[in-house]
Amino acid sequence: MMKFKSLAFLCLFLGAPFALAQAAPSQCSPLLAHTFPRLQDEAPQNLCQYQGKVILVVNTASFCGFTSQYEGLEKLYATFKDQGLVVLGFPSNDFGQQEPGSNKEIADFCKNTYDVKFPMFAKTAVTGKNINPLFKMLVAQTGTTPKWNFYKYVIDRNGKVVDSFNSMTKPDSKSITSEVEKLLKEKVL
Repeated sequence: MMKFKSLAFLCLFLGAPFALAQAAPSQCSPLLAHTFPRLQDEAPQNLCQYQGKVILVVNTASFCGFTSQYEGLEKLYATFKDQGLVVLGFPSNDFGQQEPGSNKEIADFCKNTYDVKFPMFAKTAVTGKNINPLFKMLVAQTGTTPKWNFYKYVIDRNGKVVDSFNSMTKPDSKSITSEVEKLLKEKVL
């Protein structure tokens, strides 16, 4: 029987599909143990793929006074993604009916208007009786519910919610960027 000196060598020996399967985190935080359809094509996406990253979760809307925050979210993502930040966008029609479009219309708007590259998920409820399970847990852990579009939650590399920011707090604000920079320096436990 062949002995391999490292998992990386074994993955190379067996091929990329095995390497990708093995690269997934061995333990996923309960907060991230959810699957949602991707906005663009509704393909199921398990949030466990983001375990070990600093995560900024935000509920979005295309026709809101805060919609221009897409630009700041994309800039934050572009600046810190190589260091381990991911922004996760969840379009919602919960506030002022400001996200009335279909998933395709929302995806087209995000791409064509703001060139959004961070992961976006299908339109969902972030409040009320039909709240999606991620937002239900975010609310339970922070004691704060989104009051409007572009409410933000920050999750550390270990899958723990560490802060939340209201809609008035811009993605490039010192409070968010300093929190992200601090968390990016921390290691996974």
